[in-house]
Amino acid sequence: MRRLLVSAALAAAVVIGSGGQAWAAPPADPSPSAGLPAGWSVQDGHLTWHSDKRVPMGDAAVEFWAGNRLLGRPLAQRDQRTFRLDLGEVSSLDSLQVRAGGKRLDEAAPSAGRRSAAPAVSTPAPQAKNPVDPGVKGPYRTVRGEYSLAGVKLPDFGKKVEMQAVVVAPKGAPGKRPLALFLHGRHSICYNGADEDAPQDWPCPRGTKPIPSYRGYLQAQELLASQGYVTVSISANGINGQDYAAEDGGAQARSSLVRQHLAKWAAWAGTGRSGAPSIVRSAPRADLSKVFLMGHSRGGEGVSRAAMDTLTPPPSAQDGYHGKVRWTIRGLLLIGPTIFGHNPVPDVPSATILPGCDGDVSDLQGQIFIDETRGVSRGKALHSSLYVVGANHNYFNTEWTPGQAAAPAWDDFWSEEPDPVCSPGAPTRLTAAQEQKAGATYIAAAARLFVGRDDRVRPLLDGSGVRAPSADPARVLSHAIGAKRTAALIPSPSVATSGARICAEIADDASACLEPDNWTERSAHFVSFNGVSPEPGRYAADLKWTTADKPVTLKAPKPVTLAGHKALTLRLMVAPNSTGNRFGVAVIGTDGHRTQLGEVRADGLPGTEYTTSWWAQELRVPLKGLRGKVAKLELTPRTASGRAFLIDAWGWDPGTPDPRETSLPRIDIGSLKVKEGNSGTKTYQVPVKITGRGGGTVRLFMMDAVTYKSTSWLATVRPGARTIPVPVKVKGDTLYGQNEGKMVGAKAERGFVIGDYQGGIDVRNDDPAPKLSLGTVTDKVAEGGTLRWQVKLSAPAETPFDIWASPQKPASGTELSSTDVDPAWFQEYAYEDPEPSRPLSETYLTPYTTIEPGKTSGELTVPTVTDSAAESDEIVQLQFSEENGLGTVTGTVTGD
Repeated sequence: MRRLLVSAALAAAVVIGSGGQAWAAPPADPSPSAGLPAGWSVQDGHLTWHSDKRVPMGDAAVEFWAGNRLLGRPLAQRDQRTFRLDLGEVSSLDSLQVRAGGKRLDEAAPSAGRRSAAPAVSTPAPQAKNPVDPGVKGPYRTVRGEYSLAGVKLPDFGKKVEMQAVVVAPKGAPGKRPLALFLHGRHSICYNGADEDAPQDWPCPRGTKPIPSYRGYLQAQELLASQGYVTVSISANGINGQDYAAEDGGAQARSSLVRQHLAKWAAWAGTGRSGAPSIVRSAPRADLSKVFLMGHSRGGEGVSRAAMDTLTPPPSAQDGYHGKVRWTIRGLLLIGPTIFGHNPVPDVPSATILPGCDGDVSDLQGQIFIDETRGVSRGKALHSSLYVVGANHNYFNTEWTPGQAAAPAWDDFWSEEPDPVCSPGAPTRLTAAQEQKAGATYIAAAARLFVGRDDRVRPLLDGSGVRAPSADPARVLSHAIGAKRTAALIPSPSVATSGARICAEIADDASACLEPDNWTERSAHFVSFNGVSPEPGRYAADLKWTTADKPVTLKAPKPVTLAGHKALTLRLMVAPNSTGNRFGVAVIGTDGHRTQLGEVRADGLPGTEYTTSWWAQELRVPLKGLRGKVAKLELTPRTASGRAFLIDAWGWDPGTPDPRETSLPRIDIGSLKVKEGNSGTKTYQVPVKITGRGGGTVRLFMMDAVTYKSTSWLATVRPGARTIPVPVKVKGDTLYGQNEGKMVGAKAERGFVIGDYQGGIDVRNDDPAPKLSLGTVTDKVAEGGTLRWQVKLSAPAETPFDIWASPQKPASGTELSSTDVDPAWFQEYAYEDPEPSRPLSETYLTPYTTIEPGKTSGELTVPTVTDSAAESDEIVQLQFSEENGLGTVTGTVTGD
C-alpha cells in the first residue's frame, strides 16, 4: 500500500481519547492536497477532511484513523462538513479513514454493483406477555413546569453552563416521592427556523435559539409521574457546545451538572423548599434516597459517571461540584450511550437500550456497560442489555425527531440505498411514535425494578424472554449479567476447547473473532478501548461448524459448582439473519458423568452491512439431575453448518438481590508534559492517583505516541496505596525529532472504578529543525531519461522527512503529460491511470522523496518514456509544499 505523506514540519500532539467536537471557522480552502485522498488536505499544521455532506453534531466521536491507528478526534468546523486535527510530526499516513461510532463517514457501504444481495430478514416473533406491564399509566394526574437558575462554571469550559430543566410530577401523591432525572445527549445546540447551517456556538449567537433537547422525554416523564415519580429533565447545551475542550468528551462535566441539580433538589426537599422554583413547590417533596437516572447517548455516559462520582468523589480540581452528597442513586437507564472509557459502575444496577438501527453511536458501544462490569465487584447488581429491533438513535427524543422538534431534526440512520432492516417503511423499522412508546415503557420498567424493587418486572430486563405489551409492536430482546448468577464459564486462553477456538475480541490478525476493520460486520461486544489493539483480557469462544451433531466442548480452568441453581444461561451470539440455530446443551462433571440439560434455539437478529447485529441472546436450560462439580460445557449444533460465539455462561436463579451500592476505590490517570533534553536519560512517572479504600487489580495500557505499538499489563494494588508506578524513560539528544511520549490508559479488572481513564507522558521536542536545501542533478533529459533533484538537510534528524511536490501548469511551453512518464511510477504516485493522456497538472500526481532518520539527503525523480511522436520540448514544473520552503523547479524533456 502506498504511503500518504504529511510534511515532517507539522507540530502538535497525537491523542488517544478526546471525545469532543468544536465548531469553528472552516479553513479557507478545503480542497484536497496532492498525495492525499479526495476530501483530505494538510493546511496550517492540520490534517483536514471535508465531507460532501453535512455531518451534524452527534454523540459518537468523529475520529481520524490511519489504517489501524487512531490518530485523534478532530474539531468540527462551523460549516458542519470540515474537520481538522492538529498533527504530530507524522511522516506517513497510510489508509486515511474517518470513523464515528465504528462507522466510516468517508466511505459508503458496498454499492448495489458490489454488495451482496439484500439479506432475507424478518421481524422476530412476539414474546409472551409479562404479567406486569410497566408501560401502563399510573393513578396520578400530573403537573408540569420549568425552572431556570443561574449558570454554573465547570472545569475546562470557558463559558457557564445553564441550569435549566422541565419538571413533571404527580399531583396529590402522598409523602416523599422518588426522583427520576433525565439527561439528553450531544446534539446541535442552536437553531434559527429551518436553517440547518445555524452557527453552533455557546451561548447561542444573537438571532438563534437554544434547541430544547431537555423537553424531548416528556412522554416518559408523564408516564413515570403518573406512577408516582417526581421527574426532571435537565438541559446540557452549554456542555455540548464546549465538550471539545475535555479529553473525556464531557463525561465529567455532565456528571458535575447532574450532581448540581441533585444538590438543588436535596435542598428543596428540606429547609430550602420555600425558596424553590414554583413548579418544585407544586410537586411532592422528592425522596433523595431513591434517585433514578436516565441518560441518552453521551448523557448515558454522563449519568453513569454521576453514579460513580456519588460513590467515590473525583479529584476536586476536575469536578464542578464540591458540595455534600445527599442522595442515593438506585439505578440507571441508558439509551444508545457512549462509554469511551469502558468504565461502568459495577454496583449500581443498569439497563442499556441498544437501538438496532442506530446511525449515530452505530457500534452500540453501550454494550460495554454490561460486559465490563463482569468480575469487577460482587456481581449482585443487575446489568441488562435491551436490543430494540428497528429503533434509531434520535427518535427516543422528540426534539430530535422530524415533525415533532422545534428545530431542524433528522433520521440518524442512513444508507446509500434502501435498507431492508432500517430504512423508513421497512417491516422491522419502528416509527417515531412506536420508538418513543417503547422507550418510555422500558424507562418505567427499569425505574420500577431498581427503585421500586418490584421483581415482577425483572423478566423484562434479565433475558427471561417476555415482553411489555405497552411497547408493542417493538421487539425488545434482553440479556443480563449480575443479580443471582454464578459464573460457569468465561472464555479465556486458559479454557481448553474441542471443536471451537478461543478468539480475541480485539486484535489485528487471525486471532480476532470477527474480521478486523470490516466495518460492515460488527459486534457490540467487540468495541475497542480507544483504538488499542490488540487488547488482552477480552475473549469469546468461536463455534464454527460444518457438520451437524458434532459436539463442541469447553473446559473451564477450574471446576464450578452449579448445584442449587435453577438454570444454566448462555449468552450466545449467532449470525444475523440466520434461522433455526439449535444446540444441544450438556455439562460434564469432574467424574466424567455427562448430564444432558436440553436444547436451545436462536434466530439471528435482522441485519445488513449498515447495522451492528452480532449480539448475544440469552438462552436457558433447566439444571436438573446435576450432581457434583461441572468440569466441561458441551454444545452440539443441530444444523449442518453455521457460526456462533459464546460470550459466557452462568448458573441462574430468579430474583433481584440488594446490590449494596459500594464505594470502590478509584483510579484517575493524569498527564505530564516534559522536555526531551539534550543528553542523558531521565525517568518520569505517569501521574496515577488512587482515592478511596481497598485494593484490587487494574489493567494498564501503554502506547508509544510515535510507533503506536502498545503494551498491556495487570497491576495489583494493595489497600492503602495511593498511586501505581508507571515509569517512562526519556532519552535526551540534540537531533530534531517529532514529539514523543507514552499514552497510558486504564481499565478496571477487579475492585476498582476508573475515572480519568487516559493520560501519559508527553515528550516535547526541544531541538531546532534542520534546514532544507535543493540542488539540481539533472533537469534536462531526452525522452526515456530521468529528471533528478537532490534535497538536503543541514543536519541529520531522528525523524524521517518526506518532501513532496505537485505539478503546476507552466507559464509557457508544452507541459509533460501523464503518458510521457513511466506508467508504473505514475500510478504509484498519482493513485490513477495515465490514460487518457492529460497534462500532469490536471492529475493527483505527487512525486516525493524521503530523507531517512540519520541521513541528510534524498532524491526526487521523474522518469520519462520514449514514444514515436515528433514533439517539441516538454516541461514539468514542480511546486514543493510551502512547509518545506523549497519553491519551484522546472525540468525539460527535449524533443526530436
